[in-house]
Amino acid sequence: MLIGGLGRSLQEELFAKLAERGHPSVRPRHGTVLAYLPASGARATELSQRSGQHKQIVGVIVDELVELGYVRREPDPSDRRAKLVVPTEAGLDEISTARAILADIEQRHRRDLGDDTYQAFKAALEHVMRSQQSWRQQSAAEG
Repeated sequence: MLIGGLGRSLQEELFAKLAERGHPSVRPRHGTVLAYLPASGARATELSQRSGQHKQIVGVIVDELVELGYVRREPDPSDRRAKLVVPTEAGLDEISTARAILADIEQRHRRDLGDDTYQAFKAALEHVMRSQQSWRQQSAAEG
């Protein structure tokens, strides 16, 4: 419950600040694509794997982001049958702005807790995340 509450609060702050900085149309669901999209672009299947979302969900989100002007689809130079999702200038601005906002939030928490406590918190959280992900992988292997 604590992690869920933390995630929701971080999202609220991130998207409120993104709106203030020129990206009012971006919603948390768009992070499924934008948070994992390199400047050079990626296939929807790669974004699906990176984000852990189904390809169909990624496809719907890409459609929304195309409509909003944050990404475009281009032929993949390595396989003309495939499409790359490539960020536009607006997409690149949103990605860099979101990363800067998240870095500011992290620095605020680091200052509040102190560097040693923050590092210990982050290490513990990463350990719990890896442990939980191993459950998912083990469960998938058994099923």
